[in-house]
Amino acid sequence: MQDLYALVPRGGPDRVLTLDPQPRGNRQAVRANAMVLSDPASAAIRADLDRLAPSEASLVLIGETGTGKEVAARYIHDRSGRKDGPFLAVNCGAFVESLVEAELFGYEKGAFTNALKTQPGWFEAADGGTLLLDEVGDLPLQLQVKLLRVLQEREVVRVGGRVPVPVDVRVIAATHVDLAAAVAAGRFRQDLYFRLNVASIDIPPLRARPADLRLLSEHFLAVYGDRLQRRGLALTESAHRALAAHPWPGNIRELENVMHNAVLLAPGPAIGAGDLRLAKPAADAGARTLEDELGDVVRRWLERGEAALFDRATRLLVMTAFEMSDANQVRAAERLGISRNAMRTHLANLGIIAGRAPRRGAGRSAAGERDEG
Repeated sequence: MQDLYALVPRGGPDRVLTLDPQPRGNRQAVRANAMVLSDPASAAIRADLDRLAPSEASLVLIGETGTGKEVAARYIHDRSGRKDGPFLAVNCGAFVESLVEAELFGYEKGAFTNALKTQPGWFEAADGGTLLLDEVGDLPLQLQVKLLRVLQEREVVRVGGRVPVPVDVRVIAATHVDLAAAVAAGRFRQDLYFRLNVASIDIPPLRARPADLRLLSEHFLAVYGDRLQRRGLALTESAHRALAAHPWPGNIRELENVMHNAVLLAPGPAIGAGDLRLAKPAADAGARTLEDELGDVVRRWLERGEAALFDRATRLLVMTAFEMSDANQVRAAERLGISRNAMRTHLANLGIIAGRAPRRGAGRSAAGERDEG
């Protein structure tokens, strides 16, 4: 995977949050995908990471592909008591299913064909440090059972072996799927979910963090300009507008690729909108659903700790539909996809209309219904 730390020029605005470069031997590692943050949503994530880093708790990072889950995991590791130990990241979805157990837990010589020597797995390699299990939701169910045992007992048994090997590893899981929904569907074990999900952090997509876009694009421009000996390149305002209008289905990883390409191919020092190779999504690809849009808003409200969120959101839906329907209860109910009786109940609860009196006769009630609207 691409290097993920960054050397960011000093002296920028105080609100810009950066992941400090970490020394590696006699040099500093320059990594391409930094935590270069300015958006309030990103700042809230940074605060959560700072609180969780010193603990030994397992946690789950949730976010779309390319949002920077590995960056966040590295950030936690480098601010934990394990910072001097190894940080290893493995993609659980990239394993051949028949070999995933051997990859994670290791194997003994002769355990299977071509097992010509004893080989430790990823857990042993990460001993004393942090292991990121990326796309943990892709693990087969039979491996989930064994992973749960490793987390509980803090030891592994290599394939073909019988002797437990102690391991001291902090596990961070990352996924782009809803693990709770996977549990409900029987694709992910509930006991493993609870074991991993001591804490969780939702990393919003790039499109939900607009204030980060300019900083990240200029950061990648500087990183690749330095690598490719094309220093002094700059994005024009038309380029920034084009970047802001793009939906970024591939998130930060896509932005990095776009800026890398621009550094390679831009003819002059000023990079305009025409120099950016922004993929045009298919008609139905990258389109945002109502659930996508509402989900972004609800996540931000929840992260801010807004009080009485359900009641306030319900009131907003009901009042907006009622006003847009010129106070017509039937049309407002149709807009929301609920019955008129449900609409009347909501309006009565909000004090917009009087509550319905106890029914004394069906005929009178029906007449009353016909008179209103």
